[in-house]
Amino acid sequence: MHTRTLGQGLKVSAIGLGAMGMSQSYGPNPGDRDEMVAVLRSAVDEGVTFFDTAEVYGPYVNEELVGEALEPIRDRVVIATKFGWDIRDNRMAGLNSRPEQICRVANESLRRLRTDVIDLFYQHRVDPAVPIEDVAGTVGELIAEGKVKHFGLSEASAATIRRAHAVHPVTAVQSEYSLWTRDPETEVLPTLMELGIGFVPFSPLGKGFLTGTINSATAFTEGDIRNRVPRFEAENLSANQKLVDHVKGLAEAKGATPGQVALAWLLAQQPGIVPIPGTRRTERIQENAAATQLALSADERSDLDSLARRLGVRGDRYNPEHMAYVNH
Repeated sequence: MHTRTLGQGLKVSAIGLGAMGMSQSYGPNPGDRDEMVAVLRSAVDEGVTFFDTAEVYGPYVNEELVGEALEPIRDRVVIATKFGWDIRDNRMAGLNSRPEQICRVANESLRRLRTDVIDLFYQHRVDPAVPIEDVAGTVGELIAEGKVKHFGLSEASAATIRRAHAVHPVTAVQSEYSLWTRDPETEVLPTLMELGIGFVPFSPLGKGFLTGTINSATAFTEGDIRNRVPRFEAENLSANQKLVDHVKGLAEAKGATPGQVALAWLLAQQPGIVPIPGTRRTERIQENAAATQLALSADERSDLDSLARRLGVRGDRYNPEHMAYVNH
């Protein structure tokens, strides 16, 4: 797999791996921890060098899993984790990006990840109670201390990105982006291009929808976050089926999978885009990695660019509670 460069010269594999689903959010968690360790290590064998986790995933256990899996090959990988949630009794209880909290999370994440430095430290959600300048300054101090290498933001607006970047250079911004979630295109992506900041799309396969394996009859298991996402309500999935059917048709014509087409489209948007699809299976990692070899013609890219606008997308990408945490 070839590499791409985020902001501040941070080189990573063109496709990374989001580890969240190995510990939460997509139905019953895997019972065999050793199996997930093996999957993470197999990703490195497939050329993946960029791994994404967060203290809130689990909470805490996902960082521990990633730390255990990657410790023997730490010098070959880039690990990103996040701060910014107030976690009480193992549950999210709002936001907290006060400077003392950021420093505490950094130290605890270092321990769980079994490393002496966090490669990329994102603010998970923008905290309206703490000026972003204070957040950027605090992460800058952690970088000066050698505990962190790079500063990132997640689900931040263009204005917030500019304010943060003016205090300390931002290496990457992470937000949901895919063929059916196009929100960053209006303001965020042009801002990142202007400032030389990388972009890391999470849920690049639409939480599984763009793989073509989900339809209106799909029943999600207890604990699956898609049960609470309006876009996955049966009537919305039916309306959105035209979009994924179109992607399927192109995939069949190119001898690829729908997921590979969706990832190849993302990679073609800008050279500083690095998607982080999540999975629990090595064969999916192999499939996703192969998307870097899929070439889309200018006409195919243009057709996909206008897909959501032509066919429409029904339903919000979060429920109202979680939409409230997106910085606008």
